[in-house]
Amino acid sequence: MKKIINRIAMVIMLLSSTNAFAASKKSIVCVNYPEYDWVMNILGEQTAAFDVILLQNNGTDLHSYQPSVKDIARISSSDLFIYVGGESDKWVEKVISNSRNKNQIVVNMMEALGDKVREEEIVEGMQTEEDDEESEDEAEYDEHIWLSLKNAIVLTNIISEKIQRLDSVNNQFYKKNTENYVSQLSALDEEYVKTISTSNKKTIIFGDRYPFRYLSDDYGMKYYAAFVGCSAESEASFETIVFLAKKVDDLDLDAVLTIEKSDKKIAKTIVANTKSKNQQIFELDSMQSITQNDIKNGRTYLSAMKNNLQVLKAALK
Repeated sequence: MKKIINRIAMVIMLLSSTNAFAASKKSIVCVNYPEYDWVMNILGEQTAAFDVILLQNNGTDLHSYQPSVKDIARISSSDLFIYVGGESDKWVEKVISNSRNKNQIVVNMMEALGDKVREEEIVEGMQTEEDDEESEDEAEYDEHIWLSLKNAIVLTNIISEKIQRLDSVNNQFYKKNTENYVSQLSALDEEYVKTISTSNKKTIIFGDRYPFRYLSDDYGMKYYAAFVGCSAESEASFETIVFLAKKVDDLDLDAVLTIEKSDKKIAKTIVANTKSKNQQIFELDSMQSITQNDIKNGRTYLSAMKNNLQVLKAALK
């Protein structure tokens, strides 16, 4: 945090002595990928009229991202700044309190969702971190709010309203784009409902940290996982492995799941400890480590969520 405060001080000095950050275009700064993609869908053909910046674009995930001086400068001068609002974003408070643009619109997505935000959940068999005792008294909230299509619909509408404030001349255009995009989100949500409600199985085993709490809650899907969604742990205990392997056997599951870019070590060890030892290992995409190359290659929020549905369909058959 001290490093971030020092960076903020540097930015304030820089902005007070130069006009380099002045721009005719309205600027929108997004910390992570899902809201960036929602913004691009809202803007549609009007993207050229805005300077839209994704800060977390080099594969660094939400929990380890630290803003550079350039990032802080972009936030400070932006017209609309959108961020998740969880524990990983604590640095944001200091940055926006010193924003150069005093008319800046800020969207804290967790705050905007209100009581839709869920506390971190410890399920049976899950390995917990040996944190300081203080953490036992403080509620920790699950930051992975974008992994709910229902949340995505709410947030897309909220962000659209803010964009319409920035460019009221084209507000009908943004409304139409928003309606079209929300209809796509809603259609996919209905596909999830149909697929999971008609699946033979309703439980998944996750050999990894589990950032999909919102998704599983949306569709009444049960899960067992090695760690909570925001865990920094990477080594599962023998007890955790044995518990998850036994669940695979007891529930007669044909798959063990991980998040994207996992080394699959835990998942493979779980499979090796089952009776049949022949379960497949699938990945669900949490969209936490997107790169510019991913975006150029056509990866979108909708495509990621569609792929996740196909994975769940295979895992729950």
